[in-house]
Amino acid sequence: MSLHETGEAVPKAVLVGIQIGKTSDQELQNSLTELSRLVTTLGFDVIGRMSQRRTSTKSATVLGDGKLMELAKWTGGTGKIAPFAVKKKHKASLRFKKDDEDEDIFDLPEETFDPSEPEDFVEEENPQDQAQYVIFDCDLSPSQLRNVESATGAKVLDRTGVIIEIFSRHARTRAARLQVEIARLTYVAPRMRETLGDDDRMGGGGKGAGESAIELDRRKIRDRIKELKQELASIGQEHLTRRSRREQEACVALVGYTNAGKSSLMRAMTGSEVYVADKLFATLDTTVRAVYPETRPKILLSDTVGFIKKLPHDLVASFKSTLDEALNASLLLFVVDAADPSFRSQLEVTRTTLAEVGAGEIPSLLILNKRDCLSDEQTSALAAEFPDAIFLSTRNPQDVEELRLRLVKFFENSMREEEIFIPYKVQGVIGDIRARLKVLGESYDEKGVRLKVRANAEDFDKIAKKIRDALADID
Repeated sequence: MSLHETGEAVPKAVLVGIQIGKTSDQELQNSLTELSRLVTTLGFDVIGRMSQRRTSTKSATVLGDGKLMELAKWTGGTGKIAPFAVKKKHKASLRFKKDDEDEDIFDLPEETFDPSEPEDFVEEENPQDQAQYVIFDCDLSPSQLRNVESATGAKVLDRTGVIIEIFSRHARTRAARLQVEIARLTYVAPRMRETLGDDDRMGGGGKGAGESAIELDRRKIRDRIKELKQELASIGQEHLTRRSRREQEACVALVGYTNAGKSSLMRAMTGSEVYVADKLFATLDTTVRAVYPETRPKILLSDTVGFIKKLPHDLVASFKSTLDEALNASLLLFVVDAADPSFRSQLEVTRTTLAEVGAGEIPSLLILNKRDCLSDEQTSALAAEFPDAIFLSTRNPQDVEELRLRLVKFFENSMREEEIFIPYKVQGVIGDIRARLKVLGESYDEKGVRLKVRANAEDFDKIAKKIRDALADID
């Protein structure tokens, strides 16, 4: 059960940042602020944060002993790592134990891993004034997670685990759920050895004979990932078919940092009821809609998944199919929250990620969104720094209309005007031209219709071929 769906008290969390190398104090605080927003999106109440400069994150608890004790004060833990030498008992060995020796708190029922079931975060019983969760702004190994949990008595999560859980909750379409599940299982697999304990029971006959329980569970994960990838591949073919139908359309992709306002802009530009919320990763699924009022030729707008610093590589790989919308677009709109002081670094994250998937050379426009939150001085400074950017507020219809006209102008720059003659005996071509292309004028004579049209060279070639084929069929 998801934490925020229980109706119980909101769980409390303390954040931990690690300052490595040349990371500045400001960069550290910006990253912790972003982690705080992620954790809030997950349904937690952040009651504190702490940080420490370290040479690396490879130590047993990441933190030094003193900081670990300080962290334990937030959670009510001991600040010390308990020994983990007790092993689970085999049933055969238990037969030789006396009744009063059988009660061992470490002798728990054997766990069975079901990779088809998401792992929900379970709320711990802690005093109300203490944090039940410790969340690190870096990746932790299985042993580090275990050690910090032992010292703090709290549930410990790392940044990747938080992001994957948010993705799991917000994925709505079949493709998005499959992509997130693959990333989740990839994240879980290497952590199973220590999260399930030192369990060396062996399997019976048949497939997998001689495997330990942990090997069996890890094989389940591998098999499940293989199934999910096969299912995703079939969906990918469906997406590829739909995308191929749009190849000759004018396509624009909205790209940018999570919560920069892409979905709000999508709604304003298309009139569609796209889900909008002031949360990180509120939408994960690619949406494609026509710009409204509709243009000639029609312009399609797609809203892609948002980016974030330290986005797990497995999630980037999993969402490659949605990022392909950007790769196949004619124009990218880089949407940034101009009121966010860190938008420059966020823009760099977006550009870098898109370059990784091969979309770095696609023509683009920079949209400085949320201009209504800027002062006149801030607007002037940004205009000087980004002279080619478009300032916009999705709440201002005039701003939205100006962007729409800018998009039309972009595509018309590659068009030319021609006159097309369509004989009366040719059926269906005039309707196709009116539906797809921009008609500037028309005239009639005794033989047919002359249309003055603005379009791309490919569109003129298609229309000419349709007319030739129609006349050939008539003759």
